[in-house]
Amino acid sequence: MLPTQTRKFGRTDLNVTAFGFGTAPVGNFLREIDETTSTALFDTAWDAGVRMYDTAPMYGHGLAEARTAQALRWKTRSDFVLASKVGRLLKPARRADIDFAPWANAAPFTLQFDYSYDGTMRAFEDSLQRLALEYIDIMFIHDIDVFTRGAEQPEVFRQAMDGCYRALASLRDQKLLRAIGVGVNEWEVCLEALKQRDFDAFLLAGRYTLLEQEALNEFLPLCEARNVAVLVGGGFNSGILATGARPGAKYNYAPAPAAVMEKVARIEAVCAAHNVPLAAAALQFVVAHPAIPSFIAGTRTVEQLQQNLAWFSHPIPPGFWADLKARGLLREDAPVPA
Repeated sequence: MLPTQTRKFGRTDLNVTAFGFGTAPVGNFLREIDETTSTALFDTAWDAGVRMYDTAPMYGHGLAEARTAQALRWKTRSDFVLASKVGRLLKPARRADIDFAPWANAAPFTLQFDYSYDGTMRAFEDSLQRLALEYIDIMFIHDIDVFTRGAEQPEVFRQAMDGCYRALASLRDQKLLRAIGVGVNEWEVCLEALKQRDFDAFLLAGRYTLLEQEALNEFLPLCEARNVAVLVGGGFNSGILATGARPGAKYNYAPAPAAVMEKVARIEAVCAAHNVPLAAAALQFVVAHPAIPSFIAGTRTVEQLQQNLAWFSHPIPPGFWADLKARGLLREDAPVPA
């Protein structure tokens, strides 16, 4: 598949490229990216034909949205699809008073959770201001999962379904948004949201990958049945599916446990037998599912971005996928590239 192939975004009238540009790294996630590199990343993606962009107020405390704005401001607005998120409000503050972790040298705002109706409307308007664009296509309710909110999650989820959803549905009814959804790290949360409310899309980070296919149990089939789009982020499981099972490999933003290392090493052996880069298999596997039109990738350097684009179109023989399934390394019911 070509990374710039356009695909229908669920039941909406949007079309997105199979490869999407994730902006968390240009929000200075973990380490700083300078303005020159940020600009070069956006330019490289655009020149390659990438037209799906995902950002959020959380990323760099507003820095990612500001950099996205700078990069896309003078593009023809109908030529690209843009997603952002609600659930946090940004408040100006002195840099010395802000805990930026895990962001490095981010924008001078504090982050405040707010899943109320009024807070969601404010977050939507604030994002439009930071982006300085005519409109935003997709808005996700951000981080209402156990991974982020811990023991508070059930109450946070209830607040979001009552507050955020009502606001986003109103904006959709007014045609100020073309799709609304939820962006989290757990497919179970997406499934419950889809059961409770009328969502168009989800952004699922790290939970449908070459390593993990539990989302096939119930969530992805329901999305397919309802023609709901799923964007997948974190398709490398935060690192190990790009680096391989080497010392220090990351899984879920932490050192990979032994069982994960062992499974990845076995997948790598099949990759070697078929002359397939592990990362190419990881990228192409995700978008083979009919409910997943785009893989959102975050990259720190132009070289990484170019490599991801090349992996996306690397030839993979059908026997590779059959071999993974035969060895029990991939679910039998997992869709694979044609």
